[in-house]
Amino acid sequence: MGGRTKYRGRIPFCGGQFERLPAVATDLARLKVDLIVVRYTRAALAAKQATTTIPIVMTAVSDPIGMGLIASLARPGGNVTGLTTAAADLAQKRLELLKEMVPHLSRVAVLGVTVQVRHWSEAQAAAQALGLTLLPVEVQPSEGYEGAFAKMAQARTQALEVFGDPFGPQENVRRFLALAAKHRLSAIYSGRRLVEASGLMSYAPDEVDSWRRAATYVDKILKGAKPADLPVEQPAKFELVINLKTAKALGLTIPRSLLLRADTVIE
Repeated sequence: MGGRTKYRGRIPFCGGQFERLPAVATDLARLKVDLIVVRYTRAALAAKQATTTIPIVMTAVSDPIGMGLIASLARPGGNVTGLTTAAADLAQKRLELLKEMVPHLSRVAVLGVTVQVRHWSEAQAAAQALGLTLLPVEVQPSEGYEGAFAKMAQARTQALEVFGDPFGPQENVRRFLALAAKHRLSAIYSGRRLVEASGLMSYAPDEVDSWRRAATYVDKILKGAKPADLPVEQPAKFELVINLKTAKALGLTIPRSLLLRADTVIE
């Protein structure tokens, strides 16, 4: 396809301005690029809406079937394929880690831009088995996070699982983490960047491994394979990241068994 390409690039966060995603996707479709690589559900949906012909390789999309991006994991159909973060026990594993980290845990919020049906049902089943009560909380970064934290405080939430990446610019990350610290809420995230910025912990597919695997899709498609025929992969490698300084600030003593299982411990 070499000579036909006018532009080939990846715009992962649109500068963190999620509202720009449809316009950026439309621009890329207009340029008739060979392929678009996207990260997270909102970017995948924007790209899918912009084009049904240009191949799209997705990463970090939690429920591509439920969101209408693909027909099935084995045979995606259409122009979208790649990697999903969906794993049968991911919600259960995160709640188990929270319960292991936080003594006497009973109330947990599940927070995201959209708490998707599949994730919520899996989280509810896991919570019931662990004796936890869940509270769904949806947020829009442009509206701030104060309302979400007020709702969690009213429900006497002790911890939260942050679903996806409802943040955008780094300033939103700082605001969110400041509120979590103020309310003394322990949180587990869907990626390590929040833990590196002083979040408590994350359990998620290994990001480096995901990008490497996404590159194999790009290679196959540029060599002539059709996205419709390339099965969507589920996570193969996960990483647990823990921030010791944040745990200390929250008055938590991290069990040694948890530290031994951590892939990265930030001091």
